[in-house]
Amino acid sequence: MKKSVLALLTATALLAALPAQATKQAQERRDARDVRQDTRQESRDAKQACREGVVGNADCRQEHRDNKQEGRDKARDIKY
Repeated sequence: MKKSVLALLTATALLAALPAQATKQAQERRDARDVRQDTRQESRDAKQACREGVVGNADCRQEHRDNKQEGRDKARDIKY
């Protein structure tokens, strides 16, 4: 009898923690998505500014890739 009561209490405690964990994960996903979206726009702006300068297109493309990768890394750090 005591074992079943203890098991029931343990299960209740674990189930109560699941929604809180899901909410935390959802917030982390949203934060990571926001970082990626901000990075995309910043990278586009930097690419346009680069193209207006005297730098070659290949260098602008590489800088754009690097900026996007940094944003992905930041988002990954937030999410995991």
